[in-house]
Amino acid sequence: MEKLRLAEEPRVNRAGAGCDDGPATAEAGDHATGVHLPGLDHSTGLRSGQKSRYLLRFDDICPTMNWALWRPVETVLLDLNIKPILAVIPDNQDCTLHKGEGNDRFWDCVRKWQYLGWTIGLHGYQHRYITRQGGIVGINRYSEFAGLCRARQDASLRRAVGIFQREGVIPDVWVAPAHSFDEETVGVLHSLGITKISDGYHLYPYRDRQGMMWVPQQLAVFRRIPFGLWTVCVHLDDSPYCHPGYFAHEAARFRSSIVSFNEVISEYSCREKSLPDSMFASCLLRLKRTKAKLSRII
Repeated sequence: MEKLRLAEEPRVNRAGAGCDDGPATAEAGDHATGVHLPGLDHSTGLRSGQKSRYLLRFDDICPTMNWALWRPVETVLLDLNIKPILAVIPDNQDCTLHKGEGNDRFWDCVRKWQYLGWTIGLHGYQHRYITRQGGIVGINRYSEFAGLCRARQDASLRRAVGIFQREGVIPDVWVAPAHSFDEETVGVLHSLGITKISDGYHLYPYRDRQGMMWVPQQLAVFRRIPFGLWTVCVHLDDSPYCHPGYFAHEAARFRSSIVSFNEVISEYSCREKSLPDSMFASCLLRLKRTKAKLSRII
């Protein structure tokens, strides 16, 4: 098995601008069948003979992102008919994500992506880290939401959803900046009708007792792994994605194993969290923390 590169918040640099509408022949809509696939063991998530599968997620989508890097990536996604998760920041106030002039047609692009069947994630509100709390997942010790009172979180999330509504965009899933949010965040999201979360280090998706669907996000790059449902989180300005041709090569290499978010939700909508989920998540988180400590020592 290849060495895991666990998901983490990016190091940022570079700049760009523009917007590519993509090929006019792109096929619209999502083609998830909605059919409950036979042979699935809901206690583990495994099917007979099932190999690992992958979701693609792109974080920090905003008007001032690096459009020069995005344009060739979008073309690859359209050419290979890959439907990713795009984590969109409703009102970006993070200066590290200002890669160039803002794209005046940004929300036109977001509406186009959703029309194509791509999954649009609500990526926080302003992408500003204002607490030192790690929240439920516990990957990073800084957050836009974790540790704040419910009223303050409710106000921010309502403003975030309000921007999406104003722009005619439906938030399909919650994607927390820095993977940091808490039980209060989850409660507010549920009250706003957002019942899917892209986060956690478990091996397969599951639905919790509140009815929230958790789809794991564990990797920063593609790795050959024998089993599991793995979300690869891409930050375009980070190595190796900033290198020309890298994403196109990896997307083509793993294409047969890449699925859409809607397919995953359809298949795992009734699966509950199991003991192996908790054990696996704990082991991966411990591995990440150990790796971080070693990197500071060496």
